[in-house]
Amino acid sequence: MKNARDTDFAYQAVYRYLTSVIGETATDARVRLPSLRHLAERLNVSISTIQYAYSLLEKEGRVYSVAKSGYYALPAQTITTPYSGSDLLESVYVNARRPGMLVLSGDEPALLQPIDSPLLLQERELLRQYPRQPQPNSQPCGELELRMALAARYTTSPVRCWHADDVYIGADLRGVLEILIAVLGLKDAAVVVESPCDWVILRLFQAAGVRVIEWPLRAGGRLHHEHLKELLETEPVRLVMVSSGVNMPRGSQAPDEDRQAVAQLLDRYDCWVLENDCYGELGFEAPGLRFRDLLAPDRLMIFSTFEKIIGPEAPYGYVLSRHLSGEWQRHFLLRAFRLSSIRQKAIARLYSNGRIDQHLQSLRRRLKDSKTQMIQLLCERLDDALQFVEPEGGATVWVRSLRKVDARQLFQRLLGQQVVIAPGELFSLQGLHAQHLRLSHSFASDYDLTTALGLLGDALRREAFD
Repeated sequence: MKNARDTDFAYQAVYRYLTSVIGETATDARVRLPSLRHLAERLNVSISTIQYAYSLLEKEGRVYSVAKSGYYALPAQTITTPYSGSDLLESVYVNARRPGMLVLSGDEPALLQPIDSPLLLQERELLRQYPRQPQPNSQPCGELELRMALAARYTTSPVRCWHADDVYIGADLRGVLEILIAVLGLKDAAVVVESPCDWVILRLFQAAGVRVIEWPLRAGGRLHHEHLKELLETEPVRLVMVSSGVNMPRGSQAPDEDRQAVAQLLDRYDCWVLENDCYGELGFEAPGLRFRDLLAPDRLMIFSTFEKIIGPEAPYGYVLSRHLSGEWQRHFLLRAFRLSSIRQKAIARLYSNGRIDQHLQSLRRRLKDSKTQMIQLLCERLDDALQFVEPEGGATVWVRSLRKVDARQLFQRLLGQQVVIAPGELFSLQGLHAQHLRLSHSFASDYDLTTALGLLGDALRREAFD
């Protein structure tokens, strides 16, 4: 790997290595690939470098990931074979990686407006400044420069301020949330989440033994604070998770008066508040009040990831917390994330020189344009089959079938047409949203989107009459 770094980025050498490993597979069974940590130790590179190489192979349909299991390769002769298991989420993941599929289930906003070139140029410049710098062992919670940049970005006043010591950066969002569950002792505890909720978060809570209580949003994405009050009065709620700006997958933004009512309610109860900021900067218009503007920082934690705005080159997750610092540090030391110091420094420089803000302006504009096109096509082609509320941010549209359909049968029918959708049941653990779908509008071409929506419309109509 050292020789490859002389003329290449490390991830390119890792990519070539993994390609050769995959090429050696000659069995019809799925082949498990080495773990991120194992490969990082074997090849003497960071975990984030390994993860980026894997993400490139995922996009090519050469490998796929399985939650809590790892990465698997599909040999060239079997790569077109559909997944036949019973786990709906795994089926979505696997089939979305198959070559030739029209993926209507995706949620990768950053891919519409990549920032990989500025990031890699900044990284190359830093490599010249810090040649062959060893991986530091003294910053288990993340590179100080990046933690300082994030603390400054989230500080809005002398009272609502954050410091580098309040910021903790991990290899990915999943790893950070796993630590959060341990730090707060959420196993067997009751946690309230907005519903619909990101399936990654739901599955993570479920696997950790957290008792998830779903708090359904009202029509238009409004917050039902009376229902939340009832939950807080009748359940031993340890934590309430709320969206910072745009709720995903709905793409809605609660009005300020709803947030104020919920904040006043939360002030009266003894529970943690966790603000999900993964999509906080992807609203199409200027954001309204955030919960961090309304709640004291001592009662609030914030988590997010760079991946939604930068892309798979920056898979890191992070959390801001002004309390339990000893526990946070202990768990990050135990986890021993091996993060690229240079990559983190490069991201920090993009924040400090304003490049991230320029990128976000362009990304939001592209997302809004693709949303407008999607809404127009939905109105033209599926007005008799689907109902939706126009999203206020993100890269997806949350739709509901006007006729009762079996979403799993619809999913399987569309797989036969090489289209992958995300059924609404994936966004609930309690069987909610069975008539909903999450559709991506960030497609590579107008033709792909038109074709996919046409096939979806045909399948919906056939499903309704079968």
